[in-house]
This record gives sequence, C-alpha cells and structure tokens, in this order.
Amino acid sequence: MTGRLIGVVGPSGVGKDTVMTALAVRCPGLGLVRRVITRPEDAGGEVFEGVSAARFEALCQDEAFCLHWAAHGLRYGIPREIEGRLAAGEVLLVNLSRSVLRQAQARFAGFVTLHLTAPRNVLAERLAARGRESARQIEARLARSEFALPDGLERAIEVVNAGALEQTLEMIEDQLYPVKA
Repeated sequence: MTGRLIGVVGPSGVGKDTVMTALAVRCPGLGLVRRVITRPEDAGGEVFEGVSAARFEALCQDEAFCLHWAAHGLRYGIPREIEGRLAAGEVLLVNLSRSVLRQAQARFAGFVTLHLTAPRNVLAERLAARGRESARQIEARLARSEFALPDGLERAIEVVNAGALEQTLEMIEDQLYPVKA
C-alpha cells in the first residue's frame, strides 16, 4: 500500500500549522511531517528541527532531504525519511512552499496541494498577533500573499480559512474525502 503526501501552502498568517495540527487530531490516519529549518527551535510557531546554515548545507550534501528551498531568509528541508512512511501507507501533511509544488508532484504519486487562503485583513491581524515580525516585515509578507499556484498541478484544493477552525476542517475533509454515492 502506498500513502499520499498532501502539501499545504498559503500565505503567511493563513493558519497552515493550526489547520494541519487540528486536521491530524481530527483524522487519526493523517500524520504530520516535521520540517528542518535554519532558525532557532525556540522561535515559536510550528514544531520543527532547527539547524545552523552550515548543518543544513551538510544535510543537503548528504541528500538527507527529498525537497528543500529557501524563503524569507531561511532554508527549509523535508527529510527523506518521509519516503519510508509513504511507502508504508501513511497519509502525510507537510507545510510546503509554492516553489516546490511541481517538484513534489513529480516525486510523489497521488500528491495533493491544499491551498489555504484568507482575506488580506485577516492575514494582517494574524501576523500582528504572532508578534514575530515588524510592521515592515508583515507588509512584505502581505505583498506576497496573492501569488498564484504554479500551473500544471494535477490536484489542488483551495479552502478559505477566515472563519471558525471547525468550518475550515469540514471544508477540507469534504474535498479530501468526498462522499462516495
């Protein structure tokens, strides 16, 4: 049995990590992928493995990642170990960058993109509430919030995450697991 990878993307502040965690709790068959990021682990937000830039580069040279990219002055990697989990039949949620979606689709059979969106004012409120960035940094993130998904994605689901979390989870479940008549 082969599992499936679901790449979750969306602008900063859209609630990717909150939605992923809640969805994994709600759907016991879903697992979460822990990313490797070049930032201190005490920086807050998602659960991740924090490494130095030098360690990240060494991991790249050792081909420890199945996907990696740079964004917002940081580097992000998806550990190759997920390949074994997928081969064992797991369905995994992973926070990805739009820049690697086509690469993920080419590498993982049955890949699905879950694109979370929210109105700009909602994103601004959430980013300010995080307290991790200056007003200028928040504005820069908001400027990138309306970038489109790359062309050529075979299965992309778009869900607006602007209201109650429960409502967002229901919309995602309806699209990931449609009722069979």
